[in-house]
Amino acid sequence: MVTSHNHENERKVQEMTLLHEISQLLEQSLDMREVVYPILEALANYLKMQHGTLTLIKRKTAEIIIEAAHGLTPEQMQKGRYQLGEGVTGRVIQTGKSQVIEKVSESPIYLNRTKRQHQQEMSFICVPIKIGKESIGALSVDRRYDPDHKLEEDLRFLKIVASMLAQAAKLRQQAEEEKEKLELEKERLLIQLKDRFRPSNIVGNSREMQDVYDQIAQVSTSQTTALISGESGTGKELIAQAIHYNSDRANKPFIKVNCAALPENLIESELFGHVRGAFTGAIADRKGRFELAHGGTLFLDEVGEFSPALQIKLLRILQEKEFERVGGVQTIKVNVRMIAATNKNLAELVNQKKFREDLFYRLNVFPIYVPPLRQRKADIVLLADHFLNKYAKDNSKSIKRISSAAIDMLMSYHWPGNVRELENCIERAVLVSHENVIHPHHLPPTLQTAEASGTAVKGKLKDLVTVFERDIIQDALKSSRGNISSAARALGTTQRILLYKVGKLTIDPRRYKA
Repeated sequence: MVTSHNHENERKVQEMTLLHEISQLLEQSLDMREVVYPILEALANYLKMQHGTLTLIKRKTAEIIIEAAHGLTPEQMQKGRYQLGEGVTGRVIQTGKSQVIEKVSESPIYLNRTKRQHQQEMSFICVPIKIGKESIGALSVDRRYDPDHKLEEDLRFLKIVASMLAQAAKLRQQAEEEKEKLELEKERLLIQLKDRFRPSNIVGNSREMQDVYDQIAQVSTSQTTALISGESGTGKELIAQAIHYNSDRANKPFIKVNCAALPENLIESELFGHVRGAFTGAIADRKGRFELAHGGTLFLDEVGEFSPALQIKLLRILQEKEFERVGGVQTIKVNVRMIAATNKNLAELVNQKKFREDLFYRLNVFPIYVPPLRQRKADIVLLADHFLNKYAKDNSKSIKRISSAAIDMLMSYHWPGNVRELENCIERAVLVSHENVIHPHHLPPTLQTAEASGTAVKGKLKDLVTVFERDIIQDALKSSRGNISSAARALGTTQRILLYKVGKLTIDPRRYKA
């Protein structure tokens, strides 16, 4: 009797010691992957178990998988998958009630899906891991069958351990679900980026832009350095983005640098980074744009502004894929796809000895020329409508279209600022307009100046009034889709008078029918 009492005391001491050890492990980390294996190892020693498993249920699929195990190979763990109600584990998680099987050979619900090799008769215990009333997994052990061993004591102890694991298992499950959400969000954002910057979203259907689209498609699938040339405001950055987001680097960084906007004394640090103490104000190590773009694309805008010293360093990176930070001695290797852009004639700068010839040829592997807006006038109306919709939406205005007279002015203007100037022009027109149509007087004064726009109408007052009257009637017919009655009401006149004017001005209402 004394021996039995001593044995029970010894067991309680061992239990308390083990529970203390488990609690310390859980305090060290709430990541199940870090704590569950040493916990299972401790249980194996205490319970003399051959195998032990922690299973969790995946909410999305309702499938039960082995999260961690003792005594099982990775292949066996992969086989241990169950549905709710399937096998002992599936039934325990479904019902939330523990199961004790004294002899597994006599149990019809013990599936042994992990194909454990049992040389002797085994006993099996499985307890649910629960948060409140919800079962999120199970803890199970098996040991050699011993008719004298009290499995109820093991069951009681496993329930305590399961309750301690429950919170950590819940956090692990939440982390996995959050990871899945982040992966889905990442995929969604990448699809958005590709859609936003794919060539079809660079507005323009002119033959000149079709040539640019073909070049983007050709270079996107390669790792080749591209040089985009064209006047300021033509959309060179959009071309670079289209190349990046249609390449195999699309899920890596796209870093851009405007070389003309950075002071000479800062551009080297911006590109290559610096080490602490390299110069006044360098209070810590700092990564440059090349390091930030590792694995992705670096877009150097206005590369023609580089000094001779920086040209040498840029040439080295293109050739060797390595550099040193400012003030540093450690060589840094990078994997960066470079796209450069310039509004200058680099070939002419080479002839003038202002740009290195070897660097020019390294950059100019795949040249892309973006035509100015005056050379692609077929795109002006498309671009104007695109910017009209954009800024009308941004400013909560119901402006639907641009009048014929205003379109004539847009088409006649020479656009020295290219697409950027057109965008600014339409944004201004949307802001100043209080109607649902953009008229000539809404456009900037530059476009309204006869010398600048080429839209001056010469002639007698009567002729000028006739031109203006025709524009107003045509706009009304466009809005009413050729309906004379609606157009007359919009103009505050009668249908008879409008019909007279239409006939006199030789306007065909049928042209405007939907």
